[in-house]
Parts: sequence; structure tokens; C-alpha cells
Amino acid sequence: MKRRTFLATSVASSLALHPAWSAAAAKTRVAVIGHTGHGNFGHGLDAMWLDIPETEIVGVADADPKGLAGALKKLKLDKGFADYRQMLKDTRPEIVAIGPRHIDQHHEMAMAAIEAGVRGIYMEKPFMPTLVQADEVIAACEKHGTRLALAHRNRYHPVLPLLKKRVAEGTIGRPLEYRVRGKEDARGGSLDLWVLGSHLFNLVHYFAGDPRACIATVYQDSRLVTKMDVKEGAEGIGPLAGNEVHARFEMADGLPAFFDSVQNAGTKTAGFGVQIIGTEGIIDLRIDEEPVAHLLAGSPFDPVATPRAWVPITTAGIGKIETVENIRKLVGGHVAPGRDLIAAIREEREPLCSAKDARVTLEMTMGIFESHRLHGQRVELPLKDRQHPLTRL
Repeated sequence: MKRRTFLATSVASSLALHPAWSAAAAKTRVAVIGHTGHGNFGHGLDAMWLDIPETEIVGVADADPKGLAGALKKLKLDKGFADYRQMLKDTRPEIVAIGPRHIDQHHEMAMAAIEAGVRGIYMEKPFMPTLVQADEVIAACEKHGTRLALAHRNRYHPVLPLLKKRVAEGTIGRPLEYRVRGKEDARGGSLDLWVLGSHLFNLVHYFAGDPRACIATVYQDSRLVTKMDVKEGAEGIGPLAGNEVHARFEMADGLPAFFDSVQNAGTKTAGFGVQIIGTEGIIDLRIDEEPVAHLLAGSPFDPVATPRAWVPITTAGIGKIETVENIRKLVGGHVAPGRDLIAAIREEREPLCSAKDARVTLEMTMGIFESHRLHGQRVELPLKDRQHPLTRL
């Protein structure tokens, strides 16, 4: 299969194959919701639209007066709103960007946007604090025909189809497992699982399909977490406990996926990534790095006298220079995700990283807490009980 065929399902081709994206086409109206001091505008979900000329920012909302003033200046707007509901009513946008990193606001903001009749939503990760809320938002999207995309930027990277092809062709021999670690900084453990693990689970889901079951344990200072350890987590996460997490998932492709995060166990040069380990090599993905992927050829279980080198993988191939122009801006700057959302609306399809994909990552997170609640028992996914497991310890 030719390289262009692979990229046809990726960001690179979607940027080139839509003639409607021209200077003459009507611009898509975008409104931005932030909350300074309570999640702000996420990782650039406000300014990203300035780099997408086929869109027009028609409004910004921030309940913090000083934050709103700054947002108006940054986005080159004359009028802003303290109440995002009023903004939705007055500006009637086609797309709403929900920026706050504090996810306790996501459900309310998403439902308001859906009910206001927007056609698309681009939302900061993680998705929702509970499966109940995730189910409600997805049901509302389906009822009203709203396309919701999550800002898992790496899911939009055009090298992913090439990596999937390489794995299928046997570049790393027989695939054996997925190894996943968070940043493992001061947030290590359950907070790392929530805030950064969602990126990682989203990538595992892309390669491995749906998770089928989970076995996990959660620790606080080397002892099993109990009800007494549960507290309100940072960033609007809700119930949280544990600074050490160990989990094993059974995935649809038959391979196990392991997630581990231990507080302060990480380093700046390692961690926060996914490794696909095979009998003849490893493909390593580093979140928000460029190149995002590297290959270590050879058996990972066979010590050798000569050191082996990690070789970058780009959309041009293994060990080749990246040919997609300005790929950091396209992926890291949310340009590709924004354009994919516009295309998804016009083509009446799901975005590359949809609300349903985001619910899968949430399912994996909740599966860890549910297995721990049941003393490390194997739990099948999706969970039948949609309530938060830590509230039932």
C-alpha cells in the first residue's frame, strides 16, 4: 500500500483533500469557553483557531473579569461574556471550544452547547469525571447530531496509520504487549492516571481496539488504598486516592496492555509514553514529542554486545526525515484536530478522536478503580455500574 493511501485516513490528507476549505468558503463560526483560575483555556484551545483561517472566532466567555480581558486581547475581539450561556445565545456558533482543564465543568458546558444547537465541540481532556456524565453527553450528541472531539492531539498525528501498518507487517516480529507509563512526577499514581493516562489509553485504544477486562491495584505509600484515603482530587477530577497504580488490561486484539504510575519515579528523559513490544523490536511513542515514534530493532529480550540505536519513524518511513510541513503546529497546535472536526461535521462522521473514544479511556480509568475496589479481581469492560468506584469502597 502506498504512503498516500495510509495518510488518507490521517490528518495529512484531510488537510489537502477538502476543496471547501478555501478562502472563498464561508468561515466556520467558533466560540471559546474558558475559566481563568479554574482550568483556564486548556492547552491552547482558545488561540488554536487563529491558526485555522477557515474559522472565525465570534465570542469568548470567562467568568473571571481579568481573565476575560486577557482573552479578548489575545483573540483580538471587542466583546466577551462572563456567562457562556449568554454567549451561546447571542453568537450562535457552529463550533464551541471547551477549554478548562478542570473537568467538573465539562458536562454542564457540553450540555449547554449541545442544547444551543452547535454542530461541533472541541474539548480539553480528560472527558468527564464519571461514566454517567459521559453516557449523557454522548446520548445528547447522538440526539442532536453534534460532533464532539477530544483534544488528545497525538491521536491526530499522521504517522499513526504507518505505525499500525508496520506492526501488521511484522516490523517488530510478533506483537506481545503494550507498556504504558505516565509522567510519574509529583502527580504520580491516580492523578497521573487521570490527567496524563487518558492520552496514553487513547493511543492504546487506537492500536489494540476496545478493552475487554481489567485487573488492577492502587496503593498509597506502598499500602493498599482504603476508603479513608479517598479525597477530592485536583482539577475537578472528583474522588481520588493513591500515589501508585498498577493495571493490566485485556484488549480486543488479544494482547495485554499494562499501565503503571509511581509518584516521583519518572525522569525528564523517560516515561509518559506507550511502547508496543514484539519479539523482534519495540515501537516507542513519546507524547507531544517530535518525532513522536522510534523503533528499536532486535529482540528486547536478547542481550547483545553492540548497542542498538533508536531510529525515528516519520510519515516518510523508518529513519527518514519528516516531510509533512510544520507538523508540530499541525498536531501540537491543534490545527489538524480543528480541521478534522470541521470535516467531520460536513461529512457527517465521527471525529478521529470522538466522544465515544474518550469514553473508552474513561472506562479504562474507572476499570482500574473498580478492580481495586474488588480486591484486584478481574472486571469486564464496559462496566455495568456506571457510578464512580471510589465512592463505593
